[in-house]
Amino acid sequence: MMSPDPKVKAVFLYPKPVDFRKSINGLAALVELDIKVAVFDPVLFVFFNRARNQVKILYWHRNGCIVTAPQTPPSNEPCTT
Repeated sequence: MMSPDPKVKAVFLYPKPVDFRKSINGLAALVELDIKVAVFDPVLFVFFNRARNQVKILYWHRNGCIVTAPQTPPSNEPCTT
């Protein structure tokens, strides 16, 4: 299993709901345009869907971006921050 670099300096939560059909390029564009942080920095970017019951995490790992989408058991409870 791949894990983020232990040198991660920050975690950014994207404030708006994200269309989860977006892939790495779409999420990276949101990061650079809205958050104004370089994707290549040692940070994690966390995105939620509209219902806030799914999450995607974008981070840079050595020589490329990785998107993880942890799977949890089905629930009607939204993610809370």
